[in-house]
Amino acid sequence: MPHTVVCSITAVLGSLLTFSFGMWPESLTLLIVAMGVDYATGVTAAVKEKGLNSEVGSWGLAKKGIMLLVILLAHRIDIMLELNNVAMGGAIYFYLANELISITENLGRIGVPMPDRLRQLIEVLKDKGKDKDKK
Repeated sequence: MPHTVVCSITAVLGSLLTFSFGMWPESLTLLIVAMGVDYATGVTAAVKEKGLNSEVGSWGLAKKGIMLLVILLAHRIDIMLELNNVAMGGAIYFYLANELISITENLGRIGVPMPDRLRQLIEVLKDKGKDKDKK
């Protein structure tokens, strides 16, 4: 591929990312890394439990894509309401907490040792989430 084509494609992708998310915050990088780790630990846990299912994996990836679209929408709301990235930051941290809890659950399914206090904290968070879903 000619050098100018590669540069042009890179420029277009960079422009789209900047339009979508503005200045790229480190929290967004951490979220994307956490999404990858969650997916990898989820697949590993499914293999260990002999329950690997491509449809479940595809839905997991689709949900992660939707999360990024919500963050894109939050960024555009920030711009419209001049909120200085408050909505986008809130969305990123919400999904980051969700991913970190999921990673911890997957590690438990795989058999990676975890401190009892951490396991208890995750159970409390999951129970609170279930209570809110019932309302």
